[in-house]
Amino acid sequence: MICVTGKQKKIRTPLSVFSTFPDFVEEHSSIIKESLIALLICAIGDLCAGVILGKMTFFLEAFPGLLVIIPGAIGMRGNIFGSFASRLSTNLHIGIISPKFEFSEDLNYNIFSSFVLTLVLSLFLAVIAKILCFILHQPSMDVIDFILICVIAGIISNLIMLPITMFVSFKSFKHGWDPDNITSPIIAAFGDLFTLPAIIASIFILQAMNFNLIFKDAILVVILIAIVVSFIYCYRLSYETNTILKQSTPVLLLCSLLGGAAGGVLNSAVETLLTNPSLLTLLPLFSGESGSLISILGARLSSGLHSGLVEPFKKPEGEAVHNFIISFILAIIVFPLIGLLAESSSYALGVVGVGFDKIVEISTISGVILVAIMVIIVYYVSITSYNNNLDPDNIVIPISTSITDSISSLILISISLLILGVLI
Repeated sequence: MICVTGKQKKIRTPLSVFSTFPDFVEEHSSIIKESLIALLICAIGDLCAGVILGKMTFFLEAFPGLLVIIPGAIGMRGNIFGSFASRLSTNLHIGIISPKFEFSEDLNYNIFSSFVLTLVLSLFLAVIAKILCFILHQPSMDVIDFILICVIAGIISNLIMLPITMFVSFKSFKHGWDPDNITSPIIAAFGDLFTLPAIIASIFILQAMNFNLIFKDAILVVILIAIVVSFIYCYRLSYETNTILKQSTPVLLLCSLLGGAAGGVLNSAVETLLTNPSLLTLLPLFSGESGSLISILGARLSSGLHSGLVEPFKKPEGEAVHNFIISFILAIIVFPLIGLLAESSSYALGVVGVGFDKIVEISTISGVILVAIMVIIVYYVSITSYNNNLDPDNIVIPISTSITDSISSLILISISLLILGVLI
C-alpha cells in the first residue's frame, strides 16, 4: 500500500514537489540512475539505427514501400519483447520465476507466446503496409515481398531478442537492479539495433528466392500455414498462453496499424528528411528514447499495480505522481543529449547538420511535449486495464510505445519545421 507520511503528502502536488525537489531527487536517486544508464545504452543502439537508416538509401529506392514497415517493425520488437520483459519482471518480483537460467513452465509459455506473436504481427504489418501504400497512392513492392521481408526479419530478430531479453532481466534482478528500470530501454536498444540489419538480411534472402518463383511461392505457403498452426496451438496450449494471446493480440494489431501509419507518414516525407540528414539521424534516436522512457514508466506502473504500491485511482497520486516526475527529470537530461549525438554524428560523417543549438532545442521541446502527453495516457491505460482484470504487462507497454512511436514523429517534425522556419 502507499505510505501516507507527511513527507509523501508534500510530494503529491507540483508546488510542494518543486519546493522539496533536492530531497525528491535524493530519495529516488537509484531509480533515476538505473533508468538513466539504461536510456544512455538505448541511445547508443538508436544512434546506430539512425546511421544504418541513413545508409539504406539503395534499399529504400530498390524496394519501394520499405520505409513504411521500418517504424512498425522496430516498434513491434519493442512492444513484444518489452511486454515479455515486463512479464518477466513482474514474475521475478513476486517470485513466480527464479532469476536463474532454468527453463520452467511459466518461462516456456512466455517464450513460445512471444515467438508466435512475432509471426502473427509480422504478417499483419506486411499486409497493412501494402494497404497503406495503396491508399496513399505510394509506389510499393508486391504483397508477397512485404510478407517475406517482414516475417523473415521477424524470425531473425526473434532468435536474437529472446535470449537477450532473458539475460538482461535475470542478470539485472540477480544483481539487485530493478528490471522495470533496466529491461525496457535496453531491450528497445537491442531491438532498434538488430531490426534494420534483420530487414536487410531478409532482403538478401528474398533476392535469392527471386531466382526461383515456384520456390518463393512454396516458402510463402509454408510460412502462412506455420503462422496459423502455431497460433492455434499456442492459444490452446495453456491458460497462460491463452491469456497472453487473447489480451496481447488485439492490442498489438492496433499497435502495428499505428506503426504502419507512422511509416506511411515518413514515407511521404522522405525527401524532406533526406535534405536534413541530422534530423533523419535524430528520428530513430528520438523515437527510441521516447518509447524507452515511456516503457520504464509503464513497467513501473504495472509492477506497482500488481504489488499494491500504485492504487488505480481516477486521479493519479502518491507513487504514480512520483513516477511522472521521474519521467520529466529523465526527459530533461536525455533529450538534449540525443540532439547533441545526432548532430555530432552528422559532423563525424561529413554531413552538414542544422546546428547544435537548433537541434538541441528541437529535441528538448519535442521531448517535453511528448512526455507531458504520454504520462497521462500511460497512467489511464494502466489503471483501465487493471480495473478491467486485464494484465497491464500485456497491455500498457505495447499501447503506450505504439502511441509514442506514432505521435513522436509528428511532434518532432512539427517542432523542427517551426523552429527551422522561424530561425532560418
